[in-house]
Amino acid sequence: MRRTIMILALVAGAIGFANAQDSSMSFFLTSKGPGDGANLGGLEGADAHCQMLAESAGAGGKTWRAYLSTNGDTVVNARDRIGDGPWVAANGIQVAANVDDLHSENNKLGKENSVSESGEPINGRGDTPNRHDILTGSNLDGTAFSDGADHSCQDWTYSGQDGSAQVGHHDRQGGGANPTSWNNAHPSRGCGQSDLQGTGGDGLFYCFAID
Repeated sequence: MRRTIMILALVAGAIGFANAQDSSMSFFLTSKGPGDGANLGGLEGADAHCQMLAESAGAGGKTWRAYLSTNGDTVVNARDRIGDGPWVAANGIQVAANVDDLHSENNKLGKENSVSESGEPINGRGDTPNRHDILTGSNLDGTAFSDGADHSCQDWTYSGQDGSAQVGHHDRQGGGANPTSWNNAHPSRGCGQSDLQGTGGDGLFYCFAID
């Protein structure tokens, strides 16, 4: 009888710990994308994907937004749509205190802390398959591009081969103009799922809780 009570107490404690982690989580990297390359259904579809994954991890009580910029029909800065912070990953680590901290060298982003909604690490450079190219469409400071070129696969509604999206490296390593940048490493080769996978991506993106 005593052994049964102890086991039940341990199980209850584990569930309580998991729920505590879930309730504190306010940042994650999607474990999977919608599956159609950079066509995320626009910002609304990307936000809904964040919300769905958060709900699957027990954190659906918060409002989630995708870290994505657009520079086509409507200009949107990723940094302006993710709330004020602070943000905590599923592993309990605070990755940034606020928006400025997030876009500074002081943030705690990287393969160890840019984990999925369930707290699992995402494959990076050297893993098979490599999935470290993360869709952002953003400059280093989290703003949209203003050069007239498409950096967001037609505002995240296109999965053809002739487009491009700016990606970051969640593991902070690799190639490109800014190989150690989490949000602005290089442009993608195309917008389709196979294009993204061919250069080390998988249509993944960052999600932040705004409340």
